[in-house]
Amino acid sequence: MSHRTLWIADISLLVGALIVSAGGMVNPQEVQAVEKETQESAAAHSTATFGGGCFWCVEAVFEELAGVVSVESGYAGGNVDNPSYEAVCTGTTGHAEVCQIQFDETQISFEEILSVFFETHDPTTLNQQGADRGTQYRSVIFYGDEQQKEAAEKFISQLEKDEVWESSIVTEVSPLPKYFPAEKYHQDYFKQNPFQGYCRAVINPKVKKFRKAFRDKLKSNKD
Repeated sequence: MSHRTLWIADISLLVGALIVSAGGMVNPQEVQAVEKETQESAAAHSTATFGGGCFWCVEAVFEELAGVVSVESGYAGGNVDNPSYEAVCTGTTGHAEVCQIQFDETQISFEEILSVFFETHDPTTLNQQGADRGTQYRSVIFYGDEQQKEAAEKFISQLEKDEVWESSIVTEVSPLPKYFPAEKYHQDYFKQNPFQGYCRAVINPKVKKFRKAFRDKLKSNKD
């Protein structure tokens, strides 16, 4: 079930709650207003799917970005259905570790999402981020529609023109293939395991760098 379907489904639950709280009496106009507001909110939500090395890192960064509704770690771009983490780590399934980022377009644009993505990983190292090596760690943007494709290609072209990096960008830009959520223990990994070795040595410095570079775009500064 898609994120948008889930949001639409929430309308009935919200209306039901209104009926119960009102003792079974609800103004039809109030119900219509709630339905309209919820539908408009759901319509404003889009999904970006990125791979930029270990998905724990990507997830940790985007979970703190204002306008992001949810982040889920998963796998995409391979040739095996329902891959396990162990299988993906062999580099033989063709999958990349990715995150699906659901964001509210009324609060943040896809271009701003791209800006954070490129600022928080190295898009010039082929199949590698730091000590993490293998095709599963490749830099990739899986676009959901032609608008995202054009935006990604334009963004990369501008980065190349500005010579932001000495080496060429190797980020893959491909249509979104079948996506598989990662195992439950991978979700919110940094939040759940802040003192784990990899989290302390790799993720924490990356998150600190992100917070400094995008201080005005943090959820904590929007409350």
